[in-house]
Amino acid sequence: MILRRRSTSRPAPQPLVPLQGPALAAVAIAISTANFMQTLDLTIANVAVPTIAGDLGVSPDMGTWMLTSFATPLAVTLPLTGWLAQRFGQVRLFCVSVALFVVMSMLCGLAPTFGSLIVFRALQGAASGPLTALSQALLVAVFPPNRRNVALAVWQTTTFIAPVLGPIAGGWITDHIAWPWIFYINAPTGAAVLAILMRTLSGRDNATRKLPVDVVGLALLAIAFGSLQLMLDRGQNLDWFASTPIRVLAALCVVSFIALVLWETTDAHPIVDLTLFLNRNFSVGTVAVTVGFGVYYAALVLVPLWLQTQQGYTATWAGIATAPLGIAGIVIAPLIGRIQHRVDPRWFASLALFGWAMASFWRMHFDSDVPLREIAGNSLLMGAATAFFITPLVSLSLAELPRDRLPAASGLQNALRRMGTSIATSVAPTYFERRARVHNTYLVERLSPLDRAFVDWFDRLRHAGLSADAALASIAKTVDAQAHMLALDDFSAFCAMLFAATLIVVWLARYRRAS
Repeated sequence: MILRRRSTSRPAPQPLVPLQGPALAAVAIAISTANFMQTLDLTIANVAVPTIAGDLGVSPDMGTWMLTSFATPLAVTLPLTGWLAQRFGQVRLFCVSVALFVVMSMLCGLAPTFGSLIVFRALQGAASGPLTALSQALLVAVFPPNRRNVALAVWQTTTFIAPVLGPIAGGWITDHIAWPWIFYINAPTGAAVLAILMRTLSGRDNATRKLPVDVVGLALLAIAFGSLQLMLDRGQNLDWFASTPIRVLAALCVVSFIALVLWETTDAHPIVDLTLFLNRNFSVGTVAVTVGFGVYYAALVLVPLWLQTQQGYTATWAGIATAPLGIAGIVIAPLIGRIQHRVDPRWFASLALFGWAMASFWRMHFDSDVPLREIAGNSLLMGAATAFFITPLVSLSLAELPRDRLPAASGLQNALRRMGTSIATSVAPTYFERRARVHNTYLVERLSPLDRAFVDWFDRLRHAGLSADAALASIAKTVDAQAHMLALDDFSAFCAMLFAATLIVVWLARYRRAS
């Protein structure tokens, strides 16, 4: 009698097909929640840095490494998503990433030393990369073709709401509970996401294939993105190119990026698929998303900074003033998803860029006495315009690509979008401060004992009971506030010009109405 050995290989997964009814709703909520969870972690820890640094016995400057250690691995794993999805499957990779993210979040909260926190934050950031790209690709895969715009609208809402809510939630948790809970809150959320996905998508995934590891490409990718992220994170503290470490990082970044492009375009199995840029719509959409969203994020960072440092706002009130950014997106984005298939997406993107440009033009006319309601109104216009931006451009970018290339395309586009936002949010404060210095110099030159207006100003302060030194200090403070106000005007004018240039780029894409 011949005994046949039982096969221990797992059955091949069934194709990942569109879902219907409650299953579709459950999967959409789970995937969007996972994307919201990891996007929130980009900003939720920012306001807790001083508290965490104090509790773990390091300086606040050292504490910022907690942010760098998260962002750098994230920047590396984002463009890797396409290769990993082909090797292990989209659903499996997404579930493993969620599980790792939850475990690392718990370990971050339990970290006994600052060194261990840095390690766990780095691993948490590495697990975050596939979540961003695959959340987009999986939503497109599970939604029927005629409802994919709704899927992208849901994804967009979680993508740009989370960074707005992050600092508010992080500040409240740190003040009223304890900083480890900014990490612990990921545990129940992640567990619920995993339970839903394992129940609804079990046994379904894309076909996988064993690909050779492009070791050289992986090393160049890590060096290029890692050096860029480190340069951006440390540039402000080290005075940018006046510092030797920043110059070294910049040179390393440029050389490794050039080498990466040359290597990946000639390797048989590249770890980053640069041939995606041969598709015109993908190239145009990626450039527009990177530049447009980067400039938007620069304003998102700079306006609260100006409110807190120059206008006397607390972090809470600065958050309230800019909260309409998120409120408008929550309301409008789902509606855009429902009607987008009837309208050329280039018109929607153009409307968003025009709205951003108008908001920037409005902000150019702020003065130091601008009321809260006007700042909130400006934020509302920015948020409403944002709802028209990402969904149309992403759908236009991916429309002509086969489904098996969506994870690679999504990962690469999201990596470049993150790169754009990192560059913009790092450069904007430096530009702001340096323009303020220029304006301060010009304003001070006009203050002279021979200037009647200055003499009257000084005399009024003296008659109010201030000493000569106190009067001069008050004048200096007012001049500095006006210099920063003028710097914000310059920044807003520059933003308006970049938004206008991006609007022109959008119309280089082709649009073919789907049947």
